[in-house]
Amino acid sequence: MARIEDYAMVGDLHTAALISTEGSIDWLCLPRFDSPACFAALLDTPKAGRWLLAPAGGGECTRRRYRRGTLILETEWETPEGKVRIIDFMPPRDNVADIVRIVVGVRGTVRMRGELALRFDYGDIVPWVRHDEHGIHAIAGPDAAYLVTKAPLRGERMQTISDFTVTAGERVPFVLTWTPSHLYRPRAVDPEAVLASTETFWRTWIAKCKITGPYRDAVQRSLITLKALTYDPTGGIVAAVTTSLPEEIGGTRNWDYRFCWLRDATLTLQAMLAAGYTEEAGAWRDWLLRAVAGDPADLQIMYGLHGERRLPEMELSWLQGYEKSAPVRTGNGAAGQLQLDVWGEVLDCLSLTRNSLLRHTDETWDVQVALMEHLETAWDRPDNGLWEMRGPQRHFTHSKVMAWVAADRMVKGVRDFGLPGPADRWEELRDTIHAEVMAKGFDAGRNTFVQSYGRPELDASLLLIPRVGFLPPDDPRVIGTIDAIQRELTHDGFLRRYKPAESDDGLPGEEGVFLACSFWLVEALVGAGRHHEATELFERLLALRNDVGLLSEEWGVVAGRQLGNTPQAFSHFALVMSALELHDDAVHRSDTPLTGAGARKRAGVARRA
Repeated sequence: MARIEDYAMVGDLHTAALISTEGSIDWLCLPRFDSPACFAALLDTPKAGRWLLAPAGGGECTRRRYRRGTLILETEWETPEGKVRIIDFMPPRDNVADIVRIVVGVRGTVRMRGELALRFDYGDIVPWVRHDEHGIHAIAGPDAAYLVTKAPLRGERMQTISDFTVTAGERVPFVLTWTPSHLYRPRAVDPEAVLASTETFWRTWIAKCKITGPYRDAVQRSLITLKALTYDPTGGIVAAVTTSLPEEIGGTRNWDYRFCWLRDATLTLQAMLAAGYTEEAGAWRDWLLRAVAGDPADLQIMYGLHGERRLPEMELSWLQGYEKSAPVRTGNGAAGQLQLDVWGEVLDCLSLTRNSLLRHTDETWDVQVALMEHLETAWDRPDNGLWEMRGPQRHFTHSKVMAWVAADRMVKGVRDFGLPGPADRWEELRDTIHAEVMAKGFDAGRNTFVQSYGRPELDASLLLIPRVGFLPPDDPRVIGTIDAIQRELTHDGFLRRYKPAESDDGLPGEEGVFLACSFWLVEALVGAGRHHEATELFERLLALRNDVGLLSEEWGVVAGRQLGNTPQAFSHFALVMSALELHDDAVHRSDTPLTGAGARKRAGVARRA
């Protein structure tokens, strides 16, 4: 089984495929991110479906890269007989889904091997396959797939096999197309034409990026990754393209991340607006408003791609899981948890768009008022917290801080934009929450904020206190919290979210260091004036990316490998924002004129003095 970091992603803004350094597509859900997979070898053995295309008898993968500014993957192999390149991509979607693989002879003559095993419904359904003049046609229930190629094909052990040779200068394309089984065969795709149009699409998109500075390439790759995690029809952004990749190899902390989390909203908008992508930011904002519409008391932490609310969690017993990490889950039971911070995330997000997109409607404000009025009655309840803990509910400090954020942003909506609302009442609530957090969420003896009231454990989310403006970044209590978290939650300099064994999170086992939290530490260190320390940590984090610039959710320090679902939006959001903070801080310190506003000002976010 390939390591998590051995996978690259290609996608069409509806779904995405993961391709290993071995030349195997081991994960692909069709027609969209959260559909059942037709290639699921990532979570089991090849019987669960995969598509291998590589030199016959092996060969050394010598280079893998994305074409600059695109999501077009190129992988090269050297064999004793010659050199070959495979170009993998998914054209931006029209009515059907295509995945294109073009084998290119670079030098000599190379024998190639193709093995296609389509298995719908996460490997549970073997389709009926027929050969035709173009290739093969596979069908099972609602799904149909067509493979078109000039290479020879034959059936063998419930797979479609292709043995062929490619010489220098020759190009052998394969096009796999999915369509609903009740529709007629889709139009033929010209592989070379869609390669050109796909390259134009991505390069046109990335050309809009306004980011400058020493980390520009890393930021652009993260932005392309975030764009690829966007479900184009609705503007929603999934947390990752996979389900059940483990936070501990062999463990049970395996979750489905193919949904849209509300707390990603502000992070998404900060990253997109800072880079100049107002269209994507506006689409995400509109998705958010549609998703949260209804009774404010029914606000969920996460929704489906279209805003679906029912995301029932179930286990797929026929899959063994990645490296025997069971169970494999679909859906996510955390959708039903109470996490009070999401009210703050939503209202912060809408405040950000008001500042940056300079547009709002009375209807939008009415939704925000309704959310705030509900939070006024609920903010002092215990909840499950930012990390979706499945243990007893508690009064999490981060949840209360985000309730403060909600009140603060609503007050500013009234005071700064003239919107109607009881600003005096919300100001009083804001001050009440602030006083309570300082009294119950801060351990004066240790000079640090704590994870929850009345308990000593720490939590990386406490690093967000200056980011949201609750306290200035150089406040002694913020500095004390940074120091305490570095002492108690770091592993080889990287951050855990919290200590699972001590935090009563309701789950067995351990997990890796959390990459987004480590990027939060970078930002906190910048705010504290510790630029050298922040830069050193940031560059260590950059080194954890795989060879094509992708990050999963976590890093296993001892094993030296990525863990958790991949590629992880949370990690890439945090990379973008911490890179901008570092660059802007360096520019300010050097007294050099800025190429643009600071990251937070650029994204319309203000700190509270």
